[in-house]
Parts: sequence; C-alpha cells; structure tokens
Amino acid sequence: MRHFYSSIVIALLGLSAAFYWAGPNGLVMVSILGIMEVSLSFDNAVVNATVLKHMNKIWQRRFLTWGMVIAVFGVRFLLPVLIVSVVTGQSFQSVTLMALQNPEEYARHVQASHVQISAFGGVYLLLVFLSFFFEENKSLHWLGWIERRLARLGKLESIEVATALGTLLLAQYFLPGGQKLAALISGVIGVILYVLVKSLSELFEDSGQTEKTAHHAGFLSFLYLEMLDLSFSLDGVIGAFAITRDVVIILLGLTIGAMFVRSLTLFLVRQKMLEEYLYLEHGAHYAIGALAMLMLADMSLHVPEWITGLTGMAFILLSLWSSIREKRRMAKSPS
Repeated sequence: MRHFYSSIVIALLGLSAAFYWAGPNGLVMVSILGIMEVSLSFDNAVVNATVLKHMNKIWQRRFLTWGMVIAVFGVRFLLPVLIVSVVTGQSFQSVTLMALQNPEEYARHVQASHVQISAFGGVYLLLVFLSFFFEENKSLHWLGWIERRLARLGKLESIEVATALGTLLLAQYFLPGGQKLAALISGVIGVILYVLVKSLSELFEDSGQTEKTAHHAGFLSFLYLEMLDLSFSLDGVIGAFAITRDVVIILLGLTIGAMFVRSLTLFLVRQKMLEEYLYLEHGAHYAIGALAMLMLADMSLHVPEWITGLTGMAFILLSLWSSIREKRRMAKSPS
C-alpha cells in the first residue's frame, strides 16, 4: 500500500475539490473519469515499468513528481488547448479562456480535432508495439508462432517505420479529402518524434556510463515515457468530453487516474512484477498494438471507449494467466 499513499492523498484532494466545484454531480463525474483513466491505462503502466526499471531512483522519483505535472497540466490541459489553437487559428490565450468560460464550444473544437489527435497517437503507439515485436534478438515469446515470425522480420532495416507509415497511408485513405493531409502530417510528426527520442536514448545508453551520459540517458528515457503517456492520454482526453464538458472536472478526474497509473508503474518496478510474470510485458504490448489500430480506425469510424478498455484488459489478463501457468510449470520441472 505504501506505493499508493500519494495517489490516495491526491484522490481525496481531487474529490474534495470536485465536490466544492460542482457538488455531488462533480464528485460522481470525477470518480468515473478517474476509474476510466486507470482502466484504459493499465497497459501503459506495464510498458512504463519496462523503461522505468532501467532508470536510477532519482529519475524514477522525477517521473512521479515532474512527470505528474507534465502529464496533468501539459498533456491533459495545455496540449488540447494548443491543438485547438493551431487548428482554429485562434490565439492560445483565447482558447484557454474558451475552455474555462465556454466549455461547450471548446469541447466541440477538441472533438473536431480527433483526426489529427488519433493519427499522431495511433502511429506513435503502433511504433512502440512494432519495435517490441520486431526485435530480432528477442528470445522470450508468448504467442510463439506469431512472435518468431515478427522477430525474423526485424532483420529488415527500419521495418517498423515502414509498417507504421504504410498503416497510416491505409487509414487516411478512408477519410474525406479535406482531412487526409492533416492526418498524414500528424502521423508523420508522431513517427519523427518516436525515432528522435528512441534513437537519442539508445545513443546515450551505448556511450559509456559517465555521469554526464547517464544523466542524458535518464532524461531521454524520461522524455520517452512522457511521449508514451501523451500518446495514451490523447484518446482519453477526447473520450472525457463524452462524460462531461466541464474542463475543471475533466482535469481533476484525469489527474486522479494518472496518479494511480504512475503509482502502479512504480509498484510493478519495485516489486519486480515483470520478472515474476514473464508474459505481462508481451500482453501490454499487444494491448498497445490493439489501441493503436483502434485509434487509427477511429479517424473514420467511431470506436467506443469501452471496446478500447476491454480489449486492452483482455490482453493483460490473458498474459497474466499464461505467466502464472508458466511459473507453476517451471516450479514443477526438475532443476
């Protein structure tokens, strides 16, 4: 429980603020949004843990403190305001005032930007999925008959980037003519950011372990985690407006959910859960791949949030079940 004390404190403060802001209805809405954020982001916590376990404790703490500020005010408030500002041509200040004073119009603009948001987030998450399974030296497989073939494809240079761009081209084909270019630009930005952050992170990891390079590697891993959180959260930010138009209530609910996801990430790292349950990481990446494809499909068809949540949870639970079975099998086998 000690890993979740800070999350519980934030939840109590957030619920109190929601009650003060909007009464019992605000309390209910914030609770729903917090639960939704956690249920949609469990796979995010598992993947975050795979990166966080290689970071020192200083950067792990920064992920929970600085990263939380970025996740809440940067990703869940400022970024949607920036997107609306770019799409509508209005100033950042006027869109901020719109979000606070005219939430109905702001929500309409955010939801109208869902093509760009889905293209960016979908392509970025698809690259996370593909990079994991296209790794040619990966020896541990959950669904071996699929994963061994994907690992062989990993011998091809930049196969994950080519696959992601090809998927983006296919997804934008079904959009109206006026939205195709916006989807392509957003998706290509997602590819560029993924390649830059991932490549720089690997560069510093391979440059020796001086204090300076370790600091840079830690910072870039931190940046990679924030980009991953951004990609996961964009879909949830849009979905939150289907529950309420009140930006303050959305911010409080998503803050509570994001804090629990971060605490869950640290719990998985400190308890060495990924080492104990071998296929949990695989299940989380399958969930990410499914979320990526659903986000890209959502550009032209509406995909309900409950489908996204249940699909991701199904992969996580199946991989956990397989991990438990494998653990029992290894315990029974002679040493």
